[in-house]
Formats: sequence, C-alpha cells, structure tokens
Amino acid sequence: MKKILIVLLVLIAVSYSLFQVSKSRSFQFFGGIVEKVETEEKVVALTFDDGPGIQTDEILSILKKEGIKATFYLTGREIEENIEEAKKIVQAGHEIGNHTYSHERMVLKSPSFIKNEIESTDEWIRAAGYEGEITFRPPFGKKLLFLPYYLNKHDRPTIMWNREPETDPEIAADSEKITDDIVTHIEPGSIILLHVMYESRKESLNSVGPTIEALKKKGYTFVTVSELLQYD
Repeated sequence: MKKILIVLLVLIAVSYSLFQVSKSRSFQFFGGIVEKVETEEKVVALTFDDGPGIQTDEILSILKKEGIKATFYLTGREIEENIEEAKKIVQAGHEIGNHTYSHERMVLKSPSFIKNEIESTDEWIRAAGYEGEITFRPPFGKKLLFLPYYLNKHDRPTIMWNREPETDPEIAADSEKITDDIVTHIEPGSIILLHVMYESRKESLNSVGPTIEALKKKGYTFVTVSELLQYD
C-alpha cells in the first residue's frame, strides 16, 4: 500500500510539473521560446491572436490611423473561411503568424497532427498572399514535447508574450483598464497580446487606439515580431 501511495505521489508530481512546463512562457524542452526581447531600446510588438474575423476592417483602420504595423496570429481554418479578410491584412502590410489550423491545444497530440496543423496553416497564409517570415504561436500558449520538437527541427522559435491584460476578467471588461494595465507594466522589448477579431472582444478592440497613443507618448516604437527579434 505504501509503494502504491509513493507511485501515485510521484505521478501527481510529474503531471503537475509537466502541466507547468506546458504553459510556461519562458521554458520548453526543445528550441527557442520568446516572451519578450532583452533590449534597452523602447520597442514593442503588438500582436493579435485568432481570426481573421468580423472586426478585421475595424482593427486595420485603427492601425492605419496610428501608422503602425502589427503581427496577426491567424488560424488556418479562419483564413480558409475568410480568405478575403486575410488578404486585407496582408495588403495593409502587417505580419502574419501561424496559430495552427484548428486552434486546439497542442499537447497530447501526435507528431503527424501537429505537423499538419502547422504546415496546412502555412499554406493558407501563403494563399492569402503573405510572403514574409511566418513565426509561430501556440493556441493558449500550450506546448510540451512534440510541438517544440517540430519547431526546433524547422528552426522556428515559439513566440509567447509578456503582456496579456485580458487574463483578468475585470480588466478585460473595460477598455480603459486594458490600456492602463499595458501602459503601467510595459517594458522595452515587450510582446503585447490582445484578441480583437470577435464581437465579444469589443473592449479589447476599443483599447488599441488609446494604448498605441499612450505608449507613443512614453517614447515607444511599434515593430512586428520578426523585427523585434532582431533587437535581441
């Protein structure tokens, strides 16, 4: 009975450790992982996950007005369903990143499933007309073994983030609080994550313009993720 208890405790400890690794923003078993870039330059990357969706035109209009380029981590399925919206993002000169095809958590998945999720999405990104480097961000930030191993084989870092105000429901429900949270905690080399493509994310969308303006006043410049990586 004592041996069984010890085995159970070990399994629980291992499972907990693997869970922590799967969601870590700064550690994985293979390859590079980036949550922010170490630099003294006041540069940041503004990134948007998911989509393209019904608010593509709105976010593109805001970015055009502010004169900045952002990085959009799009899913293959949504590109396939909204190819014209994806083309608008490309034509506006923004960077497109890979956020898998189905947006499923990339843990406890087979190597073939992960390979197909990434490569099919790369194909849809190219179909939208994007010709630049395609960086990768895992859905929900989840990764464990096979995903980092695949990315490492293909010399692609895992792109995470260090500013995500939407994780706090109270902050996510108020555009002013979203802006205040980002501006208060921003650092040189930060990667900001927001979701703006759906109607349920209206507050996040409304925060983008004021956030950009506030960070500009603090002397920050906005770059794409690929450009930010060059500062490291």
